[in-house]
Amino acid sequence: MSRASAAPPPTPPLARPVAIPVESSIWSRFTNWASENKALVYTIAGVAVVVTSAGVVYYLNDAKPKVAAQPKLSKKEKRKRKEAERQAESTKSPSATGEQTKAPTVEASDELPEISETTVATFTDEQRRDYALQLKNAGNKAYGSKDYNRAIDLYSKAILCKPDSIFYSNRAACYNALSVWDKVVEDTTAAISLDPTYVKALNRRANAYEHLSQFSESLLDYTASCIIDEFKTDSSTNAVERLLKKVAEQKAEDIIKSKDPNKLPSPTFVSNYIQSFRSKPRPEGLEDDVELSESTGLGQLQIGLKAMEKKTHEGYEEAANAFEKALEYGDLGEHEALAYNLRGTFRNLRGSQEQALRDMDKSIELDPSYTQSYVKRASMHLEMGDRNSAAADLEQALSQNDTDPDIFYHRAQLHFIHGEFQDAAKDYQKSIDLDSSFIFSHIQLGVTQYKMGSVASSMATFRRCVKNFDSVPDVYNYYGELLLDQSKYEEAIQKFDTAMEMEKQTKPMAMNVLPLINKALALFQQKMEFTEAEKLCEKALIIDPECDIAVATMAQLLLQQGKITEALQYFERAAELARTPGEIVNALSYAEATRTQIQVQEKYPQLAAKLQGMGGAGAGGMGATFAGAR
Repeated sequence: MSRASAAPPPTPPLARPVAIPVESSIWSRFTNWASENKALVYTIAGVAVVVTSAGVVYYLNDAKPKVAAQPKLSKKEKRKRKEAERQAESTKSPSATGEQTKAPTVEASDELPEISETTVATFTDEQRRDYALQLKNAGNKAYGSKDYNRAIDLYSKAILCKPDSIFYSNRAACYNALSVWDKVVEDTTAAISLDPTYVKALNRRANAYEHLSQFSESLLDYTASCIIDEFKTDSSTNAVERLLKKVAEQKAEDIIKSKDPNKLPSPTFVSNYIQSFRSKPRPEGLEDDVELSESTGLGQLQIGLKAMEKKTHEGYEEAANAFEKALEYGDLGEHEALAYNLRGTFRNLRGSQEQALRDMDKSIELDPSYTQSYVKRASMHLEMGDRNSAAADLEQALSQNDTDPDIFYHRAQLHFIHGEFQDAAKDYQKSIDLDSSFIFSHIQLGVTQYKMGSVASSMATFRRCVKNFDSVPDVYNYYGELLLDQSKYEEAIQKFDTAMEMEKQTKPMAMNVLPLINKALALFQQKMEFTEAEKLCEKALIIDPECDIAVATMAQLLLQQGKITEALQYFERAAELARTPGEIVNALSYAEATRTQIQVQEKYPQLAAKLQGMGGAGAGGMGATFAGAR
């Protein structure tokens, strides 16, 4: 549903303009989009998924897919089922297996002949089958009595008589009870080699791998189990989600260690953040016509402010470095609070949140009346998941100046992000009442009305925006998103085209690429037009190579076409571009989900064929069936 990005739960940058719905990252958008298309049919054109309407296809925490039809049983499964039905009396096997078998003709294993490789070689096939069954059932009884070592011995002898996937899995259950995890892996691997779709063995091995901290291997097994079991078992589905996060967190550590601490996110991201505050004239003494030495703090502050106005990657990098130097040189006088505010802003954008918070604290200490520092500190607290501190910061700001429209705008953002739309609408309106010239208050009010179900009011708000802000591209972009959400494709595309043309005319060197990405999604949803959609995303990445939204949208389009390996490369790139640890983990969760899908296809080709048969003719859609961690 959402096409542009703003702050996502649980870590939303409060100050970014918000689209539909307001989530600060592409990953929340993906998950929400998927949750609204719950009627999924799982196939495997590479474990593909068909959805009822266009959208990403990760299975969810709050919704389980519906399967169109039950799969046909293999010959082996049919034989097993018939055998089970013939068994009038049965004995339970280890609690985790749930298997039932015929009661033995010999009640105690002691009545069996000696079982060894030598003696087994002398048995007939019928004797081997009979003895194996008797030993297995005796092993079940020992397991039920928690005599695990005795059960292991009996299952081992049963395996000597007749290797069987159930016998190996049952012996693995004993090792599981004894926490001998490498033996669990060994026996379940043997069981799976005999029956690659043995769900209980896959789950048992997955559990063992997790205890051995081999999370990728565990994830693969749980994923295969979920696909075989048609995602009907909550414990396995939850395990996949848990492991995706664990694997992602492990890999995120390496990315964070190697990440350049001075690297800024895309200029699209930075511009969206900065423009969420009302622009103000340069402070007195820092205007362009004032000559200041570059070797002074005030000179560097002036350089930074001028560089920000370029709205390019190079300009933002220059500004960030200048603000660092300004405080190193010092002697800033009345502008010291501003310098800390600006350095903290760019440190936050670089992902150095703790340093940024200290800078905002210092700015407030130097000038308690400087309300913008409270608001920016609130955005940082909210991004870190601390809503209470964020709300307290905004209240402190109001106590300093209860007529500052920016405070009401950002408090509205806080309410919006938490789904408190009535309160958000009131604060957006208050922001407009105090200053009607700020376009984003109007845009966000219209989006909030839409989220509240007041579509007519929302459309009226956007028509007024077009009338009163007819040269602002953001109006047309966000208006287009609302139209796209209503499947009014032609009107939406027209709005995106208008926004793109305005971006070219007004900001040729610093275009906002969101209209390009939105048009790509519109063309895909309207006509399944992949080629043109990809071209638009590629164009966006030429203009803004660091744009995480463009990268993730390209990954989505590739998944829709079953180009899983290529999609994986884009998800990994998105992880590299992510700004905060939480965003990196989210991006890697999708990358690992996609990687696991590839591994499922490679490791279980027979499973792929089976699921493809389940999907029926014409199955298409996206290539991933894995959940992103929330």
